[in-house]
Amino acid sequence: MTQQVQIRKYSGELEEFDIKKLIKSLRRSKADETLVQEIANEIRDRVSHGMTTKEIYRSAFRMLKSKARVSASRYKLKKALMELGPSGYPFEKFVGALLSQEGFDTKVGVIVQGNCVQHEVDVIAEKDNKHYMIECKYHSDQGRFCNVKIPLYIHSRFLDVEKQWEKQQGHKTKFHQGGVYTNTRFTTDAIQYGTCVGLMLTSWDYPKGNGLKERIDRSGLHPLTSLTTLTKAEKSKLLDKGIVLCKDISENPSFLGQIGIAKQRQKKILEDSEELCTAH
Repeated sequence: MTQQVQIRKYSGELEEFDIKKLIKSLRRSKADETLVQEIANEIRDRVSHGMTTKEIYRSAFRMLKSKARVSASRYKLKKALMELGPSGYPFEKFVGALLSQEGFDTKVGVIVQGNCVQHEVDVIAEKDNKHYMIECKYHSDQGRFCNVKIPLYIHSRFLDVEKQWEKQQGHKTKFHQGGVYTNTRFTTDAIQYGTCVGLMLTSWDYPKGNGLKERIDRSGLHPLTSLTTLTKAEKSKLLDKGIVLCKDISENPSFLGQIGIAKQRQKKILEDSEELCTAH
């Protein structure tokens, strides 16, 4: 019977409810398989025609949170990236940290001289012979995608910067590339154009197998907004201080005291941070 149930996606389109998809997303949380099956079966029994993917996610998250807090933190990764707002700067810092973890020398929020004009660049990353100029496009709404205008605009800026870079000593032989990182998704046109002109495109699930979700899972570099043990107000205070990673909290527990969190609660938050920081 559940085969016939149509659910509503973020885009507004209807699609058939697929329990396999739900199980796959629950397994990403590293929850115990028995719990994964239990939650999936309970949701399958409750799901009704026209129910939104958001409602399904909320139910699954609630159940996970009550039984396995850290798994719930992993499960809410996409939402946690949405919460790195409202300015978008924490997302830039997060992308910079992810690239640093992957061995790049990074600078976040820098003014770069182009051939014609100056540009404010979100992230500059260098490794070996590679030199990247990266723009970060943060959206607080999952339904907002990066359309073709974004790579068009970024590519023209990159070409101006590249001309200037090539004039620098030792840069003639370097591999220069522009890139766009977004916490949501790219439209088909954006991917087509970006690929055609040689931009590096990275979104929640693109490139396949190496999008943000996989790279965060591999590195254990979770945003602090993943933590279910922090309140929304506490997360905002930490983000305002320029702290964006669970790892930052694990390495500097004093940050929690600075924003007024009692010792008793700090222990629980730190335990979750430690566990989340473990790469898989």
